[in-house]
Amino acid sequence: MELATWDIVIVVLYGIAIFGLAQYVSRDKPGAGPKNTTDYFLASKNLPWWAIGASLIAANISAEQIVGMSGSGYAIGLAIASYEWMAAATLLVVGKYFLPIFLRNEIYTMPQFLERRYGPSIRTLMAVFWLILYIFVNLTSIIWLGSIAVTKVAGVDQTVALIGLGAFALLYQLRGGLKAVALTDIVQVTLLVLGGLIIAGLTLSEIGGPGGILAGWHRLTTELPDHFHMILKKDNPYYMDLPGLSVLIGGLWIANLSYWGFNQYIIQRALAAKSLDEAQKGILFAAFLKLLMPVIIVLPGIAAVLLAPDLAKPDEAYPTMMRLLPTGLLGLVFAALIAAIIASTASKINSIATIFTLDVYAKFRHVRSRVEDEQSSPDHERHLVAIGRITAAIAIVLAIITARPLLGQSDQAFQFIQEFTGFFTPGITVIFLLGLFWRRANEAGAITAAVVSVFLSWALKIWWSDLPFMDRMSVVFAVSLILAIAMSLIVKSNAANDTIETRDVSYKTSTSFNMIAIGILMGLIALYATWW
Repeated sequence: MELATWDIVIVVLYGIAIFGLAQYVSRDKPGAGPKNTTDYFLASKNLPWWAIGASLIAANISAEQIVGMSGSGYAIGLAIASYEWMAAATLLVVGKYFLPIFLRNEIYTMPQFLERRYGPSIRTLMAVFWLILYIFVNLTSIIWLGSIAVTKVAGVDQTVALIGLGAFALLYQLRGGLKAVALTDIVQVTLLVLGGLIIAGLTLSEIGGPGGILAGWHRLTTELPDHFHMILKKDNPYYMDLPGLSVLIGGLWIANLSYWGFNQYIIQRALAAKSLDEAQKGILFAAFLKLLMPVIIVLPGIAAVLLAPDLAKPDEAYPTMMRLLPTGLLGLVFAALIAAIIASTASKINSIATIFTLDVYAKFRHVRSRVEDEQSSPDHERHLVAIGRITAAIAIVLAIITARPLLGQSDQAFQFIQEFTGFFTPGITVIFLLGLFWRRANEAGAITAAVVSVFLSWALKIWWSDLPFMDRMSVVFAVSLILAIAMSLIVKSNAANDTIETRDVSYKTSTSFNMIAIGILMGLIALYATWW
C-alpha cells in the first residue's frame, strides 16, 4: 500500500506545522531558547493543566500502545483495555496522594527524590536503571513499532522509517526541551483522538455494511463474544497475560503505580506544573482521556479479526485497518499516528536527557543546576543544557541501532514490554511507597527492595513458569515490601539525612476534583460490570 499524493501532502504539511509550532513555543525572547536547566528540563515550571493532561496522554499513547495494544486486541480482545481503564483510577491516586508530596518538596526528578529521602547510592542505582530501561526497552519499542506502521501504510523501507522517526523526534524537541514537547502535545492529542475515532468508526461501518456503525458493533460483539470479556478465566489461552482479577486487585496496580506515579518519563509533566492545583487538573484531564483510549486503540484491533483474519502478526492489525481510509483521510489519520509516535519519542528523549544530565553527569562533575540552586552559574547552566542535548542525540542513535535485534522477533511487543518491566516495577513501587508514607524506611531497605525485585522475578520466571507475570509481580512486591521493612528496622535510621518533608502536606482536594474523580470511578464500574 502506498500513500496517494494528497496523503503525502497532508503528512508533510503536518510535519512542517508541528515542527514550526514546537520551535515557536520554545522561544523565550525572539531568537532565544531555554536559558537554564529549569527552562529546558521542566518547562520553567509553568505548565498549565491542559498542557499537563495532554502531554501525559501524548507521552503514554505511542506506537507501543496504538500498534502494540491494537495487536493485543486482535489476539486477546477487550481485556487488554484494563491497562487503559485501570490507569484512569491510578491517576486519581497519583493526583491526590503523590503529587502533593513531590511538589511540596520541589522534586524535579525521581532519582533526586530517592537521594533526598534515602541517600546517594539509591539515586545513582535507579538513575542508571531508568536510563537502560528507557533507551533499550521503551525508546526502541516506540520507534520500532512506529516504523512497522509507517512501512505497512506508506511502503517506506523500515530502516528508513526508523531513522526518519528518530531524527525528526530528536530535532523536534532539541531546542526547546520539555516546553516544546508539552505545549504542542494538545495538537498531537487532538489529532490522535480524531484519527483514532475515524479508524474505529470506519472499521465498524465496514463490518456493519448498510447498517453502519451500530450494525457493525452488534456484529462484532455477536460473532466475537470471546473478545469481549474484561476478566479472563483460567481456561482462556491468554490468561497468562491477563490473569483474571489481578487486573483489578493485583499486579496491574503495581505496574500502574510505578508507571504513572514514579516514572520520570510520565511524572515530569506534573512536576513542571505552575501549581499543585494545575497539576491535579491535568491529572483529571488525562484520566478522562484514558476512558476513551480503548475505543481508539483496542477496538480497531478487534475489528481486524473479522476484516483481516489472516494477519501474519497481531501487531499488523492497526496499520491494516488504515487501508480502509480514502485518499486524504488516510493522510490525516497517518499524520495522527505519526503525531503519537513523535510526541512519545520526543518525551522519552527529553526524560533520558533529564535523568542523565541532572542525576548522573551533574553529580559526577559536582555541577549545581538552577533546579537545585538559584545561584547556579549561567556558564554551568548552558553547559548542562548542552550535555542534555548531546545525551538526547546519543540515546536516539542507540535506540535506532538496537531496535531490530531486540524487537524484530516479537509478535506482541506490548506484552513483551510489560513482562520485561515487571522485573523491576515491584521494587520501584515498594521503594517509593515506603519513601512517601513511612518515615522509618531507609536506604538499606530501599536497596534491598530493588535487588530482591530483580533477582526474585528472574528466579520465579525460571522456576515457576506457569505463574502469570502479573501475579508474579504481586508475589515479588509482597516479598520485597517485607524485606525492605525488615531491613529498615534492623539498620540504623538515616533520618538526619532525610530532607523530604511530609508532615505539613495536605491531601485535601477541591470539590471539583472530588466530583470528577467520583464520575470517573463510576464510569469504570459501569464498564467492568457491562463487559465482565
